Amino acid sequence: MTLLARHPNVRLVAAMSSSPDSAARPLPRLVKVWDGKVEPLNTDRLAKETDVTFLAVPEPAAADLAPPLVEAGVRVIDLSGAFRIKDSSARAKWYPGTKIMPDGAAYGLTEFFRDDVRDARLVANPGCYPTAALLSLLPLSRAGLLDPGAGVIIDAKSGISGAGRAPSDRTHFSENHGSVSAYGVFGHRHVAEMEQELATAVTFVPHLVPLDRGILETIYATLAAGTTAEQIADAFEQTYRNEPFVRLVGETLPEIKHVAYTNFCDIGWRVDAGTRRLVIVSCIDNLVKGAAGQALQNFNVACGIEERTGLR
Repeated sequence: MTLLARHPNVRLVAAMSSSPDSAARPLPRLVKVWDGKVEPLNTDRLAKETDVTFLAVPEPAAADLAPPLVEAGVRVIDLSGAFRIKDSSARAKWYPGTKIMPDGAAYGLTEFFRDDVRDARLVANPGCYPTAALLSLLPLSRAGLLDPGAGVIIDAKSGISGAGRAPSDRTHFSENHGSVSAYGVFGHRHVAEMEQELATAVTFVPHLVPLDRGILETIYATLAAGTTAEQIADAFEQTYRNEPFVRLVGETLPEIKHVAYTNFCDIGWRVDAGTRRLVIVSCIDNLVKGAAGQALQNFNVACGIEERTGLR
């Protein structure tokens, strides 16, 4: 909402909760920026009064809301996982609430699917963890520089906001402060998203760390035989030379504080060619490049607006 309210090409029509029975509530952060309130859900109004609707609601709600909006001619940008998985059986496993996959859906990893996003009726915004992982690995896997049979290992650290808004013992201040904990081992649904795009096995272990925001992923991969450090650097450079929101830092490994509150993904790496080992470190702000910022980036592309608008 904060990004949209300040976007020069956006007229905010409404902000709604995911339930028609909720009470209206103010948005103190946007006082004197936008005068609206978060209203109860009114799907008919969205269908009649909006050209583009952003869905930042739980997956079951998004699965119900998006198809009729698309059918009504509204372009939808969905921040949930409801429409990210293309294979119907995998989607049924991880997102069982998604019964209908609307025509014209695109996976919204902007840097790789820009043309799809431009024409899409529904954009499935990637998850925060897959965003950092795929931006790091796709340039190399597409160039044939990784050993496809070796798989990849992704060790991810995320701030508390990455665990969602619902309070729990795990996200309580006194439980998280001064501690680091792993979760979702062999059971995190973002793995399906990563494996879909990489076409290789992914071992993924996320951790909660006592930060408000930010993701740092340390990624371990095996190089294809004969791959050199120069080829790795060249693949990254060729892919991201003209990309406004990916910054390559090479052997100067990135840190969360350098990307916090921005739409940047910073990527650094080290190569041990003798053992064919590659380590990549990737950082994003999970709430911006991993969510709202990437959604706005996709909006800009879909609407023919300069991609950095509202994100500088």
